[in-house]
Amino acid sequence: MRKLCAALVFLAFLPAPQALAHKVIASVYASGDVVEGEIGFSNGDMASDATVEVFDDDGNKLGETVTDETGAFTYKPEKAVPLVFKANLGAGHVAQVRMSAEELPEIGGAEATSPALVAAEAAAGAAEPASSAAAAPGASAGSSGVDLAALLEAQHKMITEAVQKQVIPLRRDIDAYKEKHDMQSILGGIGYIFGIFGVAFYIAARRKMTAA
Repeated sequence: MRKLCAALVFLAFLPAPQALAHKVIASVYASGDVVEGEIGFSNGDMASDATVEVFDDDGNKLGETVTDETGAFTYKPEKAVPLVFKANLGAGHVAQVRMSAEELPEIGGAEATSPALVAAEAAAGAAEPASSAAAAPGASAGSSGVDLAALLEAQHKMITEAVQKQVIPLRRDIDAYKEKHDMQSILGGIGYIFGIFGVAFYIAARRKMTAA
């Protein structure tokens, strides 16, 4: 019985570092010609002044940047390759997030090549009349098509960036909610162990009193 009680006490006080530690949250998204990112913890604390190293999929280091006081950072890619962002936050916390080549922003000031814009330019070129008399109306129509496609592309980028910036704090709130409930489950488990220990102690005491 003493061995059982000792084992229960040991289990009750056994720590769970990974479960109790705050989870690291890292996210990146394209914004204009740069990659913007944010690193923090699920409890709402942000990783300020943290060095963020940038690698490709083969582990070659491409550069690095530093987070500001809000945990945000920017990085301007020079190659159209997948990027892996890593930051060692100490105490065993490592932030890592990957951005695929398709998610990268425009590199080197390249012109946009969205399907809508390409299609509009192709239509404008095909509609160019052979006669000089009809050239002006055709060019005007083609120009309007390209302008409309470019406007839609810019609007799509603005909406995407706005949604991404709103999703980041929402994701952090969800992780914090999950962590809170994980902690409640751990504390509930510890209380259950103490309850078993109390019942075992009571039975042992009753037996000792009966034997006496």
